[in-house]
Amino acid sequence: MINVEVEGRLLTLTLNRPEKANSLTRLMLEEMDASIRQAEEKGVRAIVITGAGHVFSAGADLDDARAGLAVDPVWERLSARVAGLPCLTIAALNGTLAGGAMGMALACDIRLAVPQAKIFYPVMKLGFLPQPSDPRRLTALVGPSRAKMILMGGAKIDAAEALAWGLIDRICAPDTLLEDARLLAGDAMGASADHVAAIKRLVPLA
Repeated sequence: MINVEVEGRLLTLTLNRPEKANSLTRLMLEEMDASIRQAEEKGVRAIVITGAGHVFSAGADLDDARAGLAVDPVWERLSARVAGLPCLTIAALNGTLAGGAMGMALACDIRLAVPQAKIFYPVMKLGFLPQPSDPRRLTALVGPSRAKMILMGGAKIDAAEALAWGLIDRICAPDTLLEDARLLAGDAMGASADHVAAIKRLVPLA
């Protein structure tokens, strides 16, 4: 349910469960974690994370959530791995981003989205706490009041508002989303691993 494509020094991970709005099972999260770890060992320079179909991810699979996935440390482990990568990471949001899937997107260096994307994190409504690092990363991007609007007020943010807030970095046409991501990754793919890592270290973490 995770498609892994390596093209030179670029790794593309695609959440491939469109019939379930790419809702994430524990197995999918573990597959992503393992794929990223292996790619890091092979020295990729850039990673793009996207989804199949018209939704990036609806968050946790409901059956797995009821079985404990909503509070499983696998979410935090995955987002920490993404955030700690020495390469360029890009979330290419092909549609709505919801719930626990926010963690991997917030941990990326750059977030692109299609105009139809909506972003929300209904932890208050569902009775869960967000993953520990998500509020910090969210606040660094949008500020404390807007972070509370999302986490406490249940605000559903469209792409235009997300861009104005700094939650995403660019709106892209659906048919060019992945190509736009690859173009942004081009310089990193042409550089040495040490050079990519050195520049990334100069930019403060969110």
